[in-house]
Amino acid sequence: MRGGEGAGMVTRSTLRQQIADALRDEVLSGRLAPGQEFTVKEIAEGFGVSATPVREALVDLSAQGLLDSVQHRGFRVHTFSLDDFRTMIEARCLVSDAVFGGIAAEALLAGAPGVLASVRRRGEEAQRAAAAGDLNVLIGYDLRFWRELSAVFGNSYLTDFLHRLRVQSWVSTVPFLRRQDDLRGLLWTGHGHLVETLLGGDARAAREIVTAYNRESLRLVETLADGGTGNGVRARGF
Repeated sequence: MRGGEGAGMVTRSTLRQQIADALRDEVLSGRLAPGQEFTVKEIAEGFGVSATPVREALVDLSAQGLLDSVQHRGFRVHTFSLDDFRTMIEARCLVSDAVFGGIAAEALLAGAPGVLASVRRRGEEAQRAAAAGDLNVLIGYDLRFWRELSAVFGNSYLTDFLHRLRVQSWVSTVPFLRRQDDLRGLLWTGHGHLVETLLGGDARAAREIVTAYNRESLRLVETLADGGTGNGVRARGF
């Protein structure tokens, strides 16, 4: 863990959240690997802070499903299984149906072109990173893209739930992706197409795009989990 780098960025006013964000980024990057254990003391020393905000941050990450509490030993990075990912995809499809389905969604889109234009810019950054196979850059932009996009539809509970699902999806797939020599051509680059479809007011077509994307994500993860490289697989995911 790059404790020396993290310590300089943490301020007292938002200590708990900044530590949680920094540790989440460590998990997303793979620097904190699935199954890796650590104590509150180790994290506190790495950031140069007291144990209290660290313990609170670790409890928060445990509640998000990213860490497991290990009795008398500290915490462990949660290890997601392939079945876990299948369940995430199922949940993502249900959320997509809720977000993009029906007349109400299309009515909301009609009044949100300015907001969608902002989301499009975020999507363009994610799309460029995906096309380049730059996983580190992609994850950050992708998470913000989906959070801002789902917020357009005005249901904060769905927005928060989808964000949590997407974080867990990335955490569960990062170990497979890190094993690949070249990610170009494997990562989904449909962000721009999705936004353009929404700007056209067609929520149903957008739902079909996202449903296909989720299905392809599962196909690709199953291939990588079986030891494949993804070469020859038309699916593009995550």
